[in-house]
Amino acid sequence: MGNIRTSFVKRLAKELIETHQGVFTTDFEENKKLVQEYSTVSTKHLRNKIAGYVTRLVRLEQTQE
Repeated sequence: MGNIRTSFVKRLAKELIETHQGVFTTDFEENKKLVQEYSTVSTKHLRNKIAGYVTRLVRLEQTQE
C-alpha cells in the first residue's frame, strides 16, 4: 500500500508545479527548500508532505517522456 495524501496536499503541489515550471527537481531536499520559498505552509510536516508529492509528480513526468 502506498501513502494516502489529502486533496489539499495534491492540489497545492500541482499548483506549485504549474506556476513554477522547470524549477522543481527529483531531489526531495531541494524541493523542500523550494516549497518553503514559494508557499505559505506553516508546519514542517505539511511542507515535507507537499515536497514529497512534488518529487513524485516530477519523477512520474520524467518517466512518461
